Amino acid sequence: MTDAAGLAVTNGTAPTWCDRCGETAGVGAHGACARARALEPPRFCAHCRRRMKVQVLPVGWSAVCVEHGEIRG
Repeated sequence: MTDAAGLAVTNGTAPTWCDRCGETAGVGAHGACARARALEPPRFCAHCRRRMKVQVLPVGWSAVCVEHGEIRG
């Protein structure tokens, strides 16, 4: 699930960090990040800013944060 800026929302809480660039989600414009996220998986956990392990497959992708688990797309 994503919020209005296109940032990932997990566990029903708003993201603290941009899941593409890793910067603070509430500061600055993340329009370029939202456009890029339409085509590629997240790179950072939106809740703890950790770099995620990302696997891209022909049928989709999965991204794993060691603290918050896996998301798929």
